[in-house]
Amino acid sequence: MPVILERDVVCRWGHFAALKLHAHVVSRKARALNTVKEESGAPPKFTRTPIDQTGVSGGVASFICQASGEPRPKIVWSKKGKKVSSQRFEVIEFDDGSGSVLRIQPLRTPRDEAIYECVASNSVGEISATTRLTVLRGMFSSV
Repeated sequence: MPVILERDVVCRWGHFAALKLHAHVVSRKARALNTVKEESGAPPKFTRTPIDQTGVSGGVASFICQASGEPRPKIVWSKKGKKVSSQRFEVIEFDDGSGSVLRIQPLRTPRDEAIYECVASNSVGEISATTRLTVLRGMFSSV
């Protein structure tokens, strides 16, 4: 709520109204500064990004993503633009909340071959990193 300065001022050109307007502008600036202060912090910054991998069908792939920021960023994994969700996809959060591991097991070809994305976001910003998974067919030799 703005603070209105009220004074008995004899004015022929509207100075009293100008004083009221000035007080309102100062109050709005103070509220804006408070809003910025509440949202201040540090945007996410990667401390570790996932690395491209090649796996064998039936095997395991693990990708690591870690970020810092204030407030602490939330890490979300996606495949082809959709959040990963399957019994074969496991997201393991770090104990300190700074990142996670995306574990895929067992690998399936060609279903799991894709670009995977790690998104780190907080109230200050958002960043993303991508990685590629290539899955080879299992090769068995007979003796």
